[in-house]
Amino acid sequence: MGQRSFVLVPGAGGNAGYWRLVEPLLHHAGYDSIAVSLPNWPGATFADHADAIVAAAGTRDEVTIVAQSMGAFSAPLTCDRLPVSELVLLNAMIPTPGETAGEWWADTGQPEAMRNNDLREGRDPDAGFDAQTYFLHDMPPDVLALLMSSGEEEEPAGSLFQSGFALSRWPDVPISVLSGRDDRFFPYEFQRRIAKERLGIEPEQLPGGHLLALSQPETLVARLMRDL
Repeated sequence: MGQRSFVLVPGAGGNAGYWRLVEPLLHHAGYDSIAVSLPNWPGATFADHADAIVAAAGTRDEVTIVAQSMGAFSAPLTCDRLPVSELVLLNAMIPTPGETAGEWWADTGQPEAMRNNDLREGRDPDAGFDAQTYFLHDMPPDVLALLMSSGEEEEPAGSLFQSGFALSRWPDVPISVLSGRDDRFFPYEFQRRIAKERLGIEPEQLPGGHLLALSQPETLVARLMRDL
């Protein structure tokens, strides 16, 4: 096995199955990885998520944490508890100190950014949220069929939206931001603005939508291994 280990943090719902196509590719390339299942019980907080990430990482050395979407609220909380070589934020909800996940949407202007992107791409912005439109539009047919048959989709615990980002500043570790070119939920230019405003980082663009670990796993894994 390679020296580097990958700790893979899912987004809202906390389902480790999000990484089901990424993990085999990392293992085939000779790297260790663990996909984390995050607590989603009533009353769960991002501190609970951080504890789950640390527990899953165990005694692994030289860790790259990859955090999808809402995982950006919990993964940074672990960087002083694990030997983190890199924190990778993927189509991420990048928070500011003290901000709750419920406040994030209006604070960042996400609804307006999504609406403007819908108008630009010819979709009805008032049609209401539809998973096929915003999450599954770029899935290969076999992956889509797998997702449709798995029944794994789960709403995040409501308490998470009242849970604030507990750090006063971002951890002093190398941070990368990866953003899907075809993300309809967090449009690329929106992600680019938030990453620059909140982290001073220019995101790297990858092909794929919000769930690109499922639609573009090979491309994502190639990027994760690029500098190793």
